[in-house]
Amino acid sequence: MSSSTASSLSYAGEVSPTEAWRRLAQNPRAWLVDVRTQAEWTFVGQPDLSSLGRTLVRASWQIFPGMVHNDDFAALLESEGVGRDDTVFLLCRSGVRSRAAAEFLTELGYRDCWNVTDGFEGGHDGKKHRGTVSGWKASDLPWQQG
Repeated sequence: MSSSTASSLSYAGEVSPTEAWRRLAQNPRAWLVDVRTQAEWTFVGQPDLSSLGRTLVRASWQIFPGMVHNDDFAALLESEGVGRDDTVFLLCRSGVRSRAAAEFLTELGYRDCWNVTDGFEGGHDGKKHRGTVSGWKASDLPWQQG
């Protein structure tokens, strides 16, 4: 899917990690929201927006270990200053949870929610490892561990 709005989607659309990075650099009212779990942020890593002078918003879409929906998700974004008229890029491990979060926020009235395709780690490579063929890490975008 391209970075343009797709009429069959209930959210703004899909963007690649590099396109999300470019738009974050250009738009001071754009946010990157990492919807993964605390364990993923700590042990797998997370995007580093410091070179853009920005802060990553971390708000789990699901709560580990049961992976139940986080009822406080929207309130967490609101507490970070994410507004309903802002551009919101949502990122998870592979693009599935972030798509659900983009749909949810759009239903709540957020007007410009984008799913970051392939997420932070992307799909599996030939050895069933993530982070090497697609996603934020494989796109060589800034990230940090721990």
